[in-house]
Amino acid sequence: MRWRQQLCQLCLAVVAMVWLIQPVWAAPESTLERPLLTSQLLQERLRSPVASEGVQTLDLRGLVIDLRPENAAFRTEFYQGLQAQLQRPGAPLGLDLSNSLIQGSLEGGQLGLRAPLFGEALAPLFTPAGQAQLQRDRRRLFQLSRLSQSLLAGDRAAGDLQLSVFRGPLKLVQTRLTGAVNFSHTFFLGSVDAQGAEFVQAVHWAETRFTQPITFAGARFRQIADFGSSIFFDKANFNQIRFGGQTTFEGSEFQASGSFNRSQFNRPATFSRTTWQKAADFAQTRWQDQALFAKAQLNQTFFADAVFEKSAIFREAVINQPVNLRGASILDQIDFSDAEFAQAAMLNLPGLQFDPKQARILGNPGQISQVLSVPTLQGNQILLGNLVRNFRQLEQIGDANQVEYLTQKLRLRDLRQQLTSTNVNQAPPEGLTQIGFSAAQAEAIVQARAQHWFRSVSELLGREIIDLATYIKVQNQITAGAPLSLWSWGLAAFQWLGLSLLVLLSHYGSSFWLIFGVGLVAIATFGLLYWWVDRGRWWLREPILPTAAETIWMISSFTGLALTGVLAIFRTAEAPWLTLAFLSSIILPLPLMGLLVKPHDSPTMSYFVEDGSMRQFRLLIGRLPIMPRFPFFRDRYAPILWERRWGWLNYFDLSLNNFFRLGFNDIRLRDRQLPGWISTLVWYQWGLGILYIALLLWTLSRTIPGLNLFIYF
Repeated sequence: MRWRQQLCQLCLAVVAMVWLIQPVWAAPESTLERPLLTSQLLQERLRSPVASEGVQTLDLRGLVIDLRPENAAFRTEFYQGLQAQLQRPGAPLGLDLSNSLIQGSLEGGQLGLRAPLFGEALAPLFTPAGQAQLQRDRRRLFQLSRLSQSLLAGDRAAGDLQLSVFRGPLKLVQTRLTGAVNFSHTFFLGSVDAQGAEFVQAVHWAETRFTQPITFAGARFRQIADFGSSIFFDKANFNQIRFGGQTTFEGSEFQASGSFNRSQFNRPATFSRTTWQKAADFAQTRWQDQALFAKAQLNQTFFADAVFEKSAIFREAVINQPVNLRGASILDQIDFSDAEFAQAAMLNLPGLQFDPKQARILGNPGQISQVLSVPTLQGNQILLGNLVRNFRQLEQIGDANQVEYLTQKLRLRDLRQQLTSTNVNQAPPEGLTQIGFSAAQAEAIVQARAQHWFRSVSELLGREIIDLATYIKVQNQITAGAPLSLWSWGLAAFQWLGLSLLVLLSHYGSSFWLIFGVGLVAIATFGLLYWWVDRGRWWLREPILPTAAETIWMISSFTGLALTGVLAIFRTAEAPWLTLAFLSSIILPLPLMGLLVKPHDSPTMSYFVEDGSMRQFRLLIGRLPIMPRFPFFRDRYAPILWERRWGWLNYFDLSLNNFFRLGFNDIRLRDRQLPGWISTLVWYQWGLGILYIALLLWTLSRTIPGLNLFIYF
């Protein structure tokens, strides 16, 4: 029983303590209640402006301002009182409504000076840019008024159309506005600060001009937010905003940077026909509905880590500088159809997340893939594969091949860096210091890799071993990964050589005209060599030399074929001079060495024979460049004719046979009194032809749409 009495006493003590300290808890709550703005309090505040940031400001902070229709008398007094103070001559007054609760609609246009359509009475208030814009607005309003009068047969004077000029700063920090807000056709000469404001109903700031920096950071727009056709002369801060209703910035102009960082758009957001003269920051934004940027003019645009849950439309947009989509997520589709990309513009996509089964990246065929930028292969292989599947599903085969070409270029760069750069997992401290590391950094790298190898170069920054400046200086000279043995290094070198061949000569099977141009140059070169070794035997006692006409025809044909191939290479190759150098290193050394060897015999007829049994266009896939042994077949072959005016065509035909496996005559090597180096030359081209025809067929299989879809799906 005693413990029950003690428990009851304890409960009574707790209740008494709570009852005694209740006023202390209630006091802060009472201070949070906003006082109601009455007529008397309004007059007091109007008569006694306070200084705020060097500007005399009407202080209406922390109040409940009732502007509902049922309080019409006070609402009229409110607007008239503010008009009298804000519009009086002299230094402009600011208006501070921070932390207030405004019930009912706020008609901001009634607070500023009314600027008539004509006249220069308010011109001294504006900057030169503001005056020019005011004149443009007046001309546009005048034209609209004339149009409305002609259509409606009205008699309203053009002078009735006016603009509202708000001279001082406006503060709506942490203000809650329960009704509609209307500041349309307002010219703000001062700043606007609406940080953390809450707009419950629709907000209309259409065709508003902001000459000073504005900020709506942290604000909440629960209904429509209309900023259409507005102009922001200075910085516009819309960071961390939640747009609950439809958002419109259509036709607006941002002459300075505009930031929507970490904002959320719950309903469709329209930025169509907007003009951004500087940076547009949409990093970490979330778009739960459509994002419309059609016909917008974009400069530096950031969508890093943004999430597009519905479609994002950039149709007919003018993109002058890179668009950063690093780490963004596309859950529906993003459309760049008919967009105009400047030479410096690109879509920076590292870390982009999208599933080609559900999402799409759309753009003009042949254009969209040219502006995609992925700086490194590491960490982006899945992205590049998804891009290839995306374009294949859209039947944009050229774009899919271009992405694969980009992938292989990145792989080629990684291989080259792996072969030539210093491996931080293998290099001694002295080698690390030679490329730019300090002695302390080199020692830290050695100690760190003893515990765990570096998988990527960026881990040096992640483990805080080196600073950013050193990383930027040495990043192109170092690599990371498992140390290469001599055998592994040789395999990597062979892979680099083969991949270089595919990239330089065919864009990794994505450019038919490039590989065709390479073939034309090779055919022309070998055709000229065959003609010279067969018709130019100057070392004989009685030299055999071609006629002047034959020489002219041969040189002209060689020049025409080679020039056509070179033009095709220069039009399609990314590095045409490097492609020509690589091609020359393949086709020239051995023939030039052979020309230095003097033949051991002195025949008086051609080294080459032709099948004279028929003349037709032939496909010679399995044909070898030597005569058959069976006597009856040998009877078909006779030496090519020298005395015909068209005889020089045979040498190009032989080169065509060896390289393209096509020809009009079956021309081969004779089997008696044939110098070995001539046989070597022909067999060398025939071997190159095997590789070339395989590369050509592979390229055709990847570039012909119907065949491509049949093979890859």
